[in-house]
Amino acid sequence: MDKFLIKGGNALHGRVAISGAKNSALPCLAATLLSSGTVTLHNVPYVRDLITQRRLLEDLGAQTLTPDVHTHRITASNIENFEAPYELVKTMRASVLALGPLLGRFGKAKVSLPGGCAIGTRPIDLHLRAFEELGAEVSLESGDVVARAPRGRLVGSEMEFEKVTVTGTENVMMAAVLAEGRSVIRNAACEPEIPDLADLLIKMGAKIEGAGTPNITIDGVEELGDAEHWIIADRIETGTFAVAAAITGGELEIANCRPDHIGAVIDKLRDAGVEIEEEDKTTLRVKRSSGGLKASDVTTEPYPEFPTDMQAQYMALMTQAEGTCDITETIFENRFMHASELIRMGASIEIHGNKATVSGAVKLKGAPVLASDLRASASLVLAGLCAGGETMIDRVYHIDRGYETIVRKLGALGANIERIKEQITESSSA
Repeated sequence: MDKFLIKGGNALHGRVAISGAKNSALPCLAATLLSSGTVTLHNVPYVRDLITQRRLLEDLGAQTLTPDVHTHRITASNIENFEAPYELVKTMRASVLALGPLLGRFGKAKVSLPGGCAIGTRPIDLHLRAFEELGAEVSLESGDVVARAPRGRLVGSEMEFEKVTVTGTENVMMAAVLAEGRSVIRNAACEPEIPDLADLLIKMGAKIEGAGTPNITIDGVEELGDAEHWIIADRIETGTFAVAAAITGGELEIANCRPDHIGAVIDKLRDAGVEIEEEDKTTLRVKRSSGGLKASDVTTEPYPEFPTDMQAQYMALMTQAEGTCDITETIFENRFMHASELIRMGASIEIHGNKATVSGAVKLKGAPVLASDLRASASLVLAGLCAGGETMIDRVYHIDRGYETIVRKLGALGANIERIKEQITESSSA
């Protein structure tokens, strides 16, 4: 496995362009399975998860063309396979997003239970119950989810999620667009990725109202066709680079972003002593305030509140802030795995259930650390950037799943970071 070697202490300066949102591109790629025509997606980030998702589409029978790494042209008119195999699904939870489109368009689907980051239990039972509300028969067989519509087509229904689920909202919305009649999804997720997916589906011919609110109404249509769509900017990458500017004491211009999608993050960083200027609708200028960083409590909540995907990065920032703060995680029950690695670097963190207490203003020291998931990887990179000495981060394949060319981007801003390629010897490969 590749590793990152970081020599900390360099303040970051310059301009960085934000890539397309991984968490929007994944469902948008899955949505192309609903079309009998050709769908062109622009601003697709070149990250491992998207490469896996494209392979999954091809395995199902879709034709994919990539005129450049950020443009995908997909034709799914001749799908003959309705099974997503474990070999692809095991590395990426978003593979489960194939269920809704296959079931909605073809009335049948078989998808292995998903893998992905080890950040706690993320059951898909909410998805499956909603599919049953649409008239599907769903069963679990040897680790696979098997679903079919007995009538050949799903039937519109009203359903309410007992808890907010982003992937569940996306999956059910895609299943419902070709269902017979009207569907209503209540307690739907409101994250920006939901209306972005809805925009694509509407361009394809779907009839959807309310995406981005807790209540989404979908009137089923007979067929979806051609469309062209630009993926929104990645709000979590935006927040990560904002923290990078502050934690290193530098100043960054963050371009091609959507400040309106990270209002809660901007507000919290400002509370913590980060100066953030919105130069225009797509550009932020970020630096640490002259008064320095100060501890500020945060609780993760569904959008539009502070996102769980920024919790690890914020924890790294709080190790450098004056005072003590509590970070409360309400979304996933096992998302403090990065804390032990930060402690190896000298951080003062105590974990009590779903609350982490961080005592800040400590001098971090470089150390060998292990990335446990995508956002934990980002927090360790951030800690390494401000730590003294060398930090070696193992299992960086996690960060490759969601951050496009992060080594190149950070290096261009003045970071001393390099990728160490795994060396395979005869003895290790025997």
